[in-house]
Amino acid sequence: MLTLERRAQPSRLMAWCSPLLAVLLTALCGSILFMAVGKDPLVSLQVFFLEPIKDLHGWAEVGVKVAPLLMIAVGLSICFRANVFNIGAEGQLVVGAILAGTVVLWLDDESNGGFWLISLALLAGALGGMAWAAITAALRDFFNANEILVSLMLVYVAELLLSYLMHGALMDPDGFGFPQSKLFSDGWLIPILLPGTRLHIGILLALLAAILGWLYLSRSFSGFKLQVGGIAPMAARYAGFSSRNSLWICLLVSGGLAGLAGALEAMGPIGQLTPSISPGYGFAAIIVAFVGRLHPLGVIFSSFIMALLYIGGELSQSRLGMPSAITGIFQGILLFALLACDVLIHNRIRWRR
Repeated sequence: MLTLERRAQPSRLMAWCSPLLAVLLTALCGSILFMAVGKDPLVSLQVFFLEPIKDLHGWAEVGVKVAPLLMIAVGLSICFRANVFNIGAEGQLVVGAILAGTVVLWLDDESNGGFWLISLALLAGALGGMAWAAITAALRDFFNANEILVSLMLVYVAELLLSYLMHGALMDPDGFGFPQSKLFSDGWLIPILLPGTRLHIGILLALLAAILGWLYLSRSFSGFKLQVGGIAPMAARYAGFSSRNSLWICLLVSGGLAGLAGALEAMGPIGQLTPSISPGYGFAAIIVAFVGRLHPLGVIFSSFIMALLYIGGELSQSRLGMPSAITGIFQGILLFALLACDVLIHNRIRWRR
């Protein structure tokens, strides 16, 4: 029978190359999937992976998706390195969008806006995400609650809160009863980076967050303590490192970045609050973080791949007649391909009688 035998020393090279191998395996499994439904696999893969980046407009649309995915994944990478599993980034994104949208709707008189007021709304979004993540941190700190369950359940609370506000206090009175806020004025929208496209400066903020996250983990003593606490809790306790401080720092940073991503979505490509402010960026960013090896710079590559899956999934629906679940299927294949690679990196297959 086949068994797994632990390797004495896993290959560091393969550990970093496995995300590329996982992408190739995803493409291979995708071609088999397309053949199974009667589609030409080469044409289908071209539509899925190459059509989104064939021109400048396509690259800009991919960048619009990269911005929230990258920003959230940086915060999750910091959390996971500290062995704190924040699964509720989606809820923190939603609350950040609510807070930012509330500030905009409260102050917007169709003639103001600009740098300082936009910055105020973005700050409100980041604080909203931090406050929502602080609930998880407090329950874990004071009551030893499981942060995975707490953060996940808070996602549904945030989504129900958004739906309640969209049908009530924040609903557009001139919107004919549709559950959405009024459109934000141009002065409150995030500045566009490339004229004629939807790519906004949020992509620059996301790249800045990735660089700062890398500097924090690799060049700061606080980041070192956080990682030691995640890898060897007993050694961290012996050295006098506070696991409580690490818990609060990583959850607040992660929640703040997710809330900022939600604010950028509401004030960027959407331009208003809607019940479906996010297509699941908070959950997809978990895959992005692991494909990027929990490295703030590595998630730049993985967020690009995940954004490509989003755009490719939309194109395959319109051009190939595929169902809307195709994007989630490819995301799941990518995650399982990465997990399979990780198993074989740390173990070798042996045949035993």
